[in-house]
Amino acid sequence: MAGLPAHERDAVLARMDPRDLASWEFWARPAQRAPAGAWFLWLILAGRGFGKTRAAAEWIGALARATPGGRFALVGATLDDVRDTMVEGESGLLAVLPASALRDRDADAAWNRSMGELTLGNGARFKGFSSEKARKLRGPQHHGAWADEASSWHDAHVGTARDSTWSNLLMGLRLGRDPRVCVTTTPKPNRLTRDLAALPGAVVTGGSTYDNLGNLSPTFRANVLSRYEGTALGRQELHAVLLDEAPGALWTRALIEQCRGGVAAELTRVVVGVDPSVSEDGSGDLCGIVGAGRTADGRVVVLRDASLHGGPRAWATAAVRLYHRLGANAIVAEGNQGGALVREVLRSVDPGVPVQIVHASRGKAARAEPVVMLYEQGRVTHAAGAALGALEDELVGWVPGTGASPGRLDALVWAVTTLGVQGGGEAGVEVF
Repeated sequence: MAGLPAHERDAVLARMDPRDLASWEFWARPAQRAPAGAWFLWLILAGRGFGKTRAAAEWIGALARATPGGRFALVGATLDDVRDTMVEGESGLLAVLPASALRDRDADAAWNRSMGELTLGNGARFKGFSSEKARKLRGPQHHGAWADEASSWHDAHVGTARDSTWSNLLMGLRLGRDPRVCVTTTPKPNRLTRDLAALPGAVVTGGSTYDNLGNLSPTFRANVLSRYEGTALGRQELHAVLLDEAPGALWTRALIEQCRGGVAAELTRVVVGVDPSVSEDGSGDLCGIVGAGRTADGRVVVLRDASLHGGPRAWATAAVRLYHRLGANAIVAEGNQGGALVREVLRSVDPGVPVQIVHASRGKAARAEPVVMLYEQGRVTHAAGAALGALEDELVGWVPGTGASPGRLDALVWAVTTLGVQGGGEAGVEVF
């Protein structure tokens, strides 16, 4: 119809039933329609501008209208994302739900921005949650959920592990006879994306940016498509191809695989690298905790990843526990945000632990590059069976200058630099 001359198109529209003209089922492309049959997870892996937000908003909006008094979760990377995209966005819930479906038939009465709650006239309610505070999903029960841009969640690297955003959401989907969840995301090379695609009961649909090209601005087509088409980033962001590693990442899967092996030689020195989190309640950046050792011939073996979200007492306890478990010689911790405080927190757990405070004078990429060179020279080994999957996902998924602070990567860099770079690299080291 879009290709018809205007007068022919108008004639066709004039003959159509007005109910069809207002129907999402009529206008939606097949890949935007909810799958038929029995399913639990509808995963829409699609490129930017595909229309996945509209598809999910229409689906969960219809589900809520058919479920009086129902409870529905809206989960985004941040609460700002829930508000700005999932509810108030051009294709969000307030855009697709008719006023007649809202409480008091009024958007202002239905949408409580401060509480992150949207209420319909039939008593159904949407509640916003974020991956920044995954534990907020513990307890609430829901009839259904919409999870947006899951590949960009703060804990996407842990996948569907216990106490993650996904696992907490999953445990709450227990109301009604047939609770379901729709996940919309442009895929990124992390564990959650791969885990969701492989879950039993998952139906995966989606497509590329080009599927919705007629609804995108000419400026977008001219400036974005022409710039990224044919690149690895374009394959991920436009064509929704799940790449195994992020374009521009310093580490690659191939590099890590060639460095995997056992620990045959005796370790002459072992350290625990720590990239502290300054959050008191554990809601901030992940605290990186990585153990590594050096062999007599100068190779470095990465032994364990004990990184976690938690306040100072939690990460200090985990770091000291790993120190004793590995029989380490010292804990090496970044002190740019307060070296004395980091030392005191660690000493409060165990006064006898030797602590080295390192201060970064260069950016993350500059500190990481010498470590990558050690990998390329075959001087770093990832110990087989050491459960380093989350660390490896972060290594191949982090591109310098983008994304959240890579706590695991930073802890690894401090540990390997201390053990493997002559003179300790560029970091100034104070020993207490």
